[in-house]
Amino acid sequence: MKADRNKTIDITVEEGRHYLDRCIKLSEQQSLDEIIDKTINGDTFEVLSLLPKNSIDLLIVDPPYNLDKNYNGNKFKKTSDDLYEEYTEKWISLVKPLLKENATIYVCCDWKSSIIIANILKDHFYIQNRITWQREKGRGALSNWKNGMEDIWFATNSKTYTFNVEDVKIRRRVLATYKVDGIPKDWEETKQGNFRNTYPSNFWDDISIPYWSMPENTSHPTQKPEKLLAKLILASSNKGDVILDPFLGSGTTSVTAKKLGRHYIGIEQNEQYCVWAEKRLELAEENPTIQGYADGIFWERNAKVKKINM
Repeated sequence: MKADRNKTIDITVEEGRHYLDRCIKLSEQQSLDEIIDKTINGDTFEVLSLLPKNSIDLLIVDPPYNLDKNYNGNKFKKTSDDLYEEYTEKWISLVKPLLKENATIYVCCDWKSSIIIANILKDHFYIQNRITWQREKGRGALSNWKNGMEDIWFATNSKTYTFNVEDVKIRRRVLATYKVDGIPKDWEETKQGNFRNTYPSNFWDDISIPYWSMPENTSHPTQKPEKLLAKLILASSNKGDVILDPFLGSGTTSVTAKKLGRHYIGIEQNEQYCVWAEKRLELAEENPTIQGYADGIFWERNAKVKKINM
């Protein structure tokens, strides 16, 4: 029995069979209309070749890191750098033909796989930046520094791409309230306090990892927060664009895309994760909010988000 405040989505495949039935399986070439806003249950290395070329505006990839990890019975084993390079090259070669000329690519990784992934990305795309985000809960270590950071590589298919910087401002509390002639200088006085809306850097320290009392939380071992994905989606796509996630997991990319008015295509081979993804997509219809994001502004971690009253 879970506590009343425990919102974790952990229904079994048997309990969520109707959610799995909403997913599709592919065996032949598909048009965009047949797969848009769908969860595809299958092996991404078999599915990607069946998707329409030049159809994707934004690619978000969260591949298995080169670590031993059990994904609900599907075990990914740590391998050599050379074999992980081959693995990365393989999925990149399959997704590249699917991208539009002005598409953007984001790839999540830990510090070890980051080194490998960056070297391969630069051979196929234009690397624009490396984002580093702080995990609120770092992985403990007794003989090393606790690993509390992860990378996201930001790359583009060409030199022409979408970047909506005004849509990803961060709202930070102002402590030193500097004024000119009695008027706030580059900050705002509100009923909730003094704040400044700032342009984002490539270091993000405002992300909370999903936990048991958050409605977005699932039992997936490496679930990414909706707030994290919202930044990528808002910055690098427009409403109505198509977003592909070839390693969907528990569905964060699809759910966040839906909440922000984008189309999505997600590929996931694990039936259990497909069930959780579809359950979350259903919940998004009732509750389109994203923790830490309101009124077009991203708030600092653990801030109590309210409507902005000027």
